[in-house]
Amino acid sequence: MTEVPQKRGRLFYKFLLIFLIVSLVPLGIVGYYLVNLSQVTLNKAISHDQEALAVGFADTVSSYIINFRNVLYDAAHLEDFASMNTAKQNSLVSHIMQLHPAFLEISVVDANGQETVRIGRFVHDSKMRDFSEDPQFSKVMRAGELVGGLEKYMGQYPAITMGVQIVNPQTNQPVGAVLAKMSLTALSSLLKTGFPESTRTQAAVIDSSGFLIAHSNSKEVYKADAKLPDDVLKVLLQNDAKTGGGEIILESTGERVLGAFAEVTELGWVVYIQRSVAVAYSASDDMLKRTWRMMLIVTVFVLFLGYAMSLVITQPISALREAAKKLGEGDFDYLPDITMSNDEIGELAHTFMQMSESLKVKTAEIISAKDELERLNRSLENRVEARTRELRSAQDELIKKERLAAIGQMASVVGHEIRNPLAVINNSIYFIKTKNNAVPNPEPKIAKHISIIESEIRQANGIIDEILGFARTRELNPKVMSLNGYLEDLTMSFPVPPHVELVKSLAPENPYVNIDPDEMAQAVRNLIKNGIEVMPEHGKVYVRSEVVDASTVRVDVEDTGCGMPKETVEKIFAPFFTTKARGTGLGLAVVKKVVDRHKGKVEVTSVVGQGTCFKIYLPIVPTPAAPQA
Repeated sequence: MTEVPQKRGRLFYKFLLIFLIVSLVPLGIVGYYLVNLSQVTLNKAISHDQEALAVGFADTVSSYIINFRNVLYDAAHLEDFASMNTAKQNSLVSHIMQLHPAFLEISVVDANGQETVRIGRFVHDSKMRDFSEDPQFSKVMRAGELVGGLEKYMGQYPAITMGVQIVNPQTNQPVGAVLAKMSLTALSSLLKTGFPESTRTQAAVIDSSGFLIAHSNSKEVYKADAKLPDDVLKVLLQNDAKTGGGEIILESTGERVLGAFAEVTELGWVVYIQRSVAVAYSASDDMLKRTWRMMLIVTVFVLFLGYAMSLVITQPISALREAAKKLGEGDFDYLPDITMSNDEIGELAHTFMQMSESLKVKTAEIISAKDELERLNRSLENRVEARTRELRSAQDELIKKERLAAIGQMASVVGHEIRNPLAVINNSIYFIKTKNNAVPNPEPKIAKHISIIESEIRQANGIIDEILGFARTRELNPKVMSLNGYLEDLTMSFPVPPHVELVKSLAPENPYVNIDPDEMAQAVRNLIKNGIEVMPEHGKVYVRSEVVDASTVRVDVEDTGCGMPKETVEKIFAPFFTTKARGTGLGLAVVKKVVDRHKGKVEVTSVVGQGTCFKIYLPIVPTPAAPQA
C-alpha cells in the first residue's frame, strides 16, 4: 500500500490567519478612532478650562477695583466729608490711606475745583492744585463717579484714577469730589500667585488700548515699554467677543501657545492667559502614548493567544487523524477521546466509514454531546448578554451619580461665591435706601431703581436656592399622613395671584401616603408655580387627587395655559432645559427627582392651546389605626 505524503500545518496557519484578521483589524480601527476622539475631546476640555479660568480671574479683577471704588464711595457719603471741614477730611483721608495701602494719593476738591486736602505716599509738595479745568474732575462732578485714567505713577507703577462725588445730604447737591490714585501692582501679585512660574503659564491684564496693567511676571509691568507681543495684542484688541480662546502662533519665536481671554465687566479691560501648547496638552499627549502602548500590548497578547489557540486546536486534530489511520489498519490500542469538527474531520470520516457498527453508536454519542455543547453555549451566551445589560445599566447610573455629584460641588462653590457679592450689594442698597429716605424729598427714581435692584437680588438668590436644591441630596424624612389634608394645607398657604383661580378636587377615599412633606411640597409648589406663570392674564389651576387602584393614588396639577408641543414635552424633565426667558431649567427636574425618591412616577400630557396636566403617582399606605382610649 502506497503511503500518501502528509501535508502538515494547513489548518494551523489557516486558523491563525483568520483569527488575527478577525481580532486585530477591528481592534486597530476602533482603537485608532477612539484614541483620536479622546485626544480631541481632552484638548477641547483643556481649552474650555483655560477660558473658564480667564473668566473667573476677570471677575476677581472687577471685584477688586469695585471694592476700592466702594471704599471711596462710602467715605465720600460720610457727614464729615459733606461738611467740607478740612481738618475732619484730612483725618479721614489719613485713616483711609492707613487702612488701604493700595491708595497712592487721595485729594479732596471742592465744587469750584480747588484742592483742599492732598495726602500721598510719595507727595512732597504741599501746594494745593486747581482742578477746575481737569477733565477727570469734570466727569466726576457730572457723572457722580469715575474709574479710569490708567497711567504709570512716577513713571513706574501702574495706577488708576478713581473719583467719587461728595453730596450734601441736606440739599442733595454736589459740594465737591474725592479723587484718588490707586496702585495696581497687587493685581500682578494675584496673577503670580494664581500662575506661578512652575506652571509655565503667563497671565496678564490689559486695557482696550493695549496698556499692560498687570502681569504674572511683575518685571514685565515695570518695563518702560511694557506690553504684550504684537501678534497677541492684535488678536485681543480686534476681537469683539467677551470671552474666547484658541491656539496662537507667536511670530517672534514661532512657538504655538494656547491662549484664553475674558473681558473685565464695567472696566473694558481684558484678562489674557497663555500656556505653551506642549505644556497645555501634555496630559493629552501622555494619554495618547499610554493608549498606544496598551494597544501594542494587546496586539502582542492577541498574537500569542492566536498562536496558542491554533496550536491547542490543531494538535488534537492531527493526533486524531493519525489515530483514524491506525484504526483503519486494525490498530485498536490507541483510541484518543478527542472530538473536533474541522477540515481534517472529512478525512477522518472517510476512514471511520469502514468501521464496525459499534463505532456508529459512539458516533451518535459524539453528535449528541455536540448538540448538548451547543445548547450550553447558547445558554451561556444568553447569560453573558443579560449580565452585560445589567453592567451597562449600572455604569449609566454611576455616570449619572458622578455628574450629579460634580454639579453639587459646582453649585456649592458657585452659590457661595455669588451670595457673598449679593450680600454686599444688598447691604449697600440698604445703606443707600436709608440715606435716600433720610432726605426730606427723596428722589422717586432712586427709590424705583433700588426696588429693581432688590428684586433682582431676590431673583438671583432664588436661582441659587433652586440650583442648590437640585444638586443637594439629603436623607428623606417620610411621614404617614392624609393626602387630602396635606394638599389642603399646601394650597391654602400658596400665594395665588388674583387673575388665577385655584380649583381643588380631592379623592373621597382620603388615602394615606408615606412622604417627606418638605420635599413633596417643593415638587407640588413647582408645578403650581409653573401653571400660574404660563397664564399671565387669566386662567385656572386644578389640583386633584384620585385613587387609581388599591396601591396607588394619583395627584394631578393641571393648568389652562398655552400647552407644549411634543418635542418640548420629551425634554422638560432634563436638568437645565427651559423655555422661559429667565429660569434655571431645574424646577421640573426637582419634581422628577422628588417623585423618584418616593418610589413613584410622574407623567405629563399637554395639548397646544388647551393646557398641560402633570400626574404624580404615589404608593398608598394602610390607614394608621386610631389611638385607643
